[in-house]
Amino acid sequence: MNYAQDGIHGLNGGWMNHRTLGRNGLAVSQMGLGCMGMSEFYGAASDEESVATIHRALDLGINFLDTADMYGPFTNEELVGRAIRDRRDRVVLATKFGNVRGNEGQFLGIRGDAEYVRQACDASLKRLGVDHIDLYYQHRVDPRIPIEETVGAMAELVTAGKVSHLGLSEAAPDTIRRAHATHPITALQTEWSLWTRDVEENGVLDTVRELGIGFAAYSPLGRGFLTGQYKRFEDFPADDFRRRNPRFQGENFQRNIKLVNEVEHIAADKGVAPAQLALAWVMSRGDDVVPIPGTKRVKYLEQNAAAADVHLTKDDLARIDAVFPAGAASGMRYPDMSTVNR
Repeated sequence: MNYAQDGIHGLNGGWMNHRTLGRNGLAVSQMGLGCMGMSEFYGAASDEESVATIHRALDLGINFLDTADMYGPFTNEELVGRAIRDRRDRVVLATKFGNVRGNEGQFLGIRGDAEYVRQACDASLKRLGVDHIDLYYQHRVDPRIPIEETVGAMAELVTAGKVSHLGLSEAAPDTIRRAHATHPITALQTEWSLWTRDVEENGVLDTVRELGIGFAAYSPLGRGFLTGQYKRFEDFPADDFRRRNPRFQGENFQRNIKLVNEVEHIAADKGVAPAQLALAWVMSRGDDVVPIPGTKRVKYLEQNAAAADVHLTKDDLARIDAVFPAGAASGMRYPDMSTVNR
């Protein structure tokens, strides 16, 4: 099937429409699948269930898979590679480099030097078991290395045929402009959801739209919080990184729960799940925006996919904005915000 021309066959015989990231015309499903939680950060996972989830995503027309070398660490790319080995031609594969980790999981900083870019790409290709990466992101900007050096090295990967399109993650407007001047950037991946709307106010969204760069919205469900599944801090597994996230702690948790309750009320009135409402809101931001909700279970994937059929009216959007305006969420996005928006 030609995804770009015919749309993507989706849930219940419907169609998962495509969206185009960047001016170079990278066509992807209007919703992607974040694979991080299949290997780390969100408690225990089953590789068997994770592979089944990836396969079900492809069956539903979700062809845009997102991973990174650091997830696992290193094992998430291997998992995704195994899952797509016999169906590579159905996948738009995105991965990332830049967050350096040790074999024991320790975080060793950020690297964007040309030598590391080349090493990281070759390592990702090997773990994924593919001959090229469709969209290769710099996961975090290295403040010690000029962005021109990093993107210049990434451009060499394009010339070599190892990478098709380039992306950035959590980059600031000036960095985005300098990167794009070095080589066309196809997509920016940054957090965007009802409770994280920074990009609407810090110039990032305006910049990518001016330059014709697509937007991949990660954590569009607020790290699961907007699903309404979590009512107490204790609901998170002991090894879940959200226990260390400021938005899930103390008074912040209680304030944010009240916002989620409002989302649940609006979703109930519309006859949809809170997660579907939250995803439909992100997709309503523009045809250049593709949310990449993460899940490791088929049932949640299917629920998320059905959000593609949810239409939000002007009244719906106004009601959502009234109860959940930009800046409403309480607490910082990360314990340490020093590595974002550089």
